[in-house]
Amino acid sequence: MAEIDGGRLFAKALKREGVEYVFTLNGGHIYNLYEGCVDEGIKVIDFRHEQVAAHAAEGWAKVTGKPGVAIVTAGPGVTDAVTGIANAFQAPSPMILIGGNAGITDHLRGGLQDFDSATFLKPVTKFSEQVKRVERIPEYVSIAFRHATSGVPGPAYLEIPIDVVGGTTDEENVKYPGSYRTESKAYGDPEYIKQVVDILHNTERPMVLAGSDVWWNDASEELREFIEMIDSPVFLNAMGRGSIPSDHPNLGSLGRRYGMVKSDTVILIGTPIDFRLSYGADSLFPQNPKLVEIMMDGSKIGQNRDIDVGVVGDSKAVLRQIMDELKATGYKSPGKGWVEEVITEDQSLKAADEAMLNSDQSPIHPMRLMKELRDVLDEDATVIGDGGDIVTFAARVLNINEPGHWLDPGQFGCLGAGSGFAAAAQLARPGKQVCIVYGDGGFGLTGFDVESYVRFNLPIVSIVGNNGAWNQTTQGVVRRGMRGIGTYLSQETDYAKIMDGMGGYGERVTDPEEIRPALERAFNSGKPALLDVVTDPDVAYAAMGGRSRQQRQY
Repeated sequence: MAEIDGGRLFAKALKREGVEYVFTLNGGHIYNLYEGCVDEGIKVIDFRHEQVAAHAAEGWAKVTGKPGVAIVTAGPGVTDAVTGIANAFQAPSPMILIGGNAGITDHLRGGLQDFDSATFLKPVTKFSEQVKRVERIPEYVSIAFRHATSGVPGPAYLEIPIDVVGGTTDEENVKYPGSYRTESKAYGDPEYIKQVVDILHNTERPMVLAGSDVWWNDASEELREFIEMIDSPVFLNAMGRGSIPSDHPNLGSLGRRYGMVKSDTVILIGTPIDFRLSYGADSLFPQNPKLVEIMMDGSKIGQNRDIDVGVVGDSKAVLRQIMDELKATGYKSPGKGWVEEVITEDQSLKAADEAMLNSDQSPIHPMRLMKELRDVLDEDATVIGDGGDIVTFAARVLNINEPGHWLDPGQFGCLGAGSGFAAAAQLARPGKQVCIVYGDGGFGLTGFDVESYVRFNLPIVSIVGNNGAWNQTTQGVVRRGMRGIGTYLSQETDYAKIMDGMGGYGERVTDPEEIRPALERAFNSGKPALLDVVTDPDVAYAAMGGRSRQQRQY
């Protein structure tokens, strides 16, 4: 057989994994990979910063359910991508990072960008190794994909020295792995399934919180069937958003605290008890409800609060097991009174938002901005949140109707992740609306990659909420009597001019009556577009939420 080089072998191995795109910033140590990818029909999408390439790989996973692949050059190329890897590790999301290095033969001789990146990345990956021989490249690729996708998903890293990626071997020496990982689902222990069912038979006020596991396990339909069977309100977070359509009668958003406080059983599906649930504080669980956790990651079960039953497994499989056992044991739901009570409270909280949603103040109220955006988005639009306060307003107002159509960094809280997420979403969903909501702080981290949107003709609409501050921090410290040192930006900065200068569509919006026309112009332009919307720096989400809680004593 013919000689083949390492770059082509890598590309062939990636092609066998179904890879359509690789996300990258070029470098001499990795260039051969590009030639191989193009020859194999894999599209190369290059960004202006390796962090964005890594985020794009995670973003691809978030919108397709399949691992994304990023390729970065040696040394600082790898370290620039670490933030993206860390976010995927914390999320967790499956992705593959391939990083260059100096040649093995030059190790410890002072080679350009020689760096033990495989060891460096072990703490934030499920698998991290150096590929030492050309003929073993496909084997290493298969191992990386197996680790990234098995059990709890996460990132895997392959370091490829330049003399491996540029080395050659006779292809007859190469083994391409075939059936090397299982597609079977992890079912819950039947004994624990029975315990969950016993609890539900004695429950009058069930409450379901569902998160990212529902998306990764393709469990949206099972979740819908489950909440309808037990007549439970359901609240969604993270990648779980969109798993239940926004018009479903059991779906709440603002009434979550009410439901938590009043319920007698709380079922957490892929939702860890972390800062988002007040670390399990008694104030959120005053009735001391029965607590059931269903998680892919068993290490998260029982975190911060004692539980009654914990089930480790695939949420699609586990929910089906629970429903089958409920049917087999003659289960009857407590009726619709409870879910109607919670959703009525939820709707009353939403009604209290009306004045803000229709505010005609200037600078613009963020809630008015989100209302106008909500009204122009298609049912199947993908929305990315990349900011602080502005994203909390977006999450409060926008309707997400399909799973995998809301992307945010997750528990790591990584500003700057959105630029890569948005690019991946638009590539995965051509012809569909993709909108990213930035804070002006978040935009400053990776926003220059709107130039990449223009180069690759990705008609992403970017909304920058320009309040001239890192406002979550600013408002938080000012409320405590401090000065907000280092937290202020300039509202005079017109971010729309950046997009305009790159060849996209840019427009600044200062009048609330111009928000909707500007949004329509942006979406209809057919170009990458950016709206710089000047918003009120004195509006803080935390203070607004506090007022809502004070109005209702629970």
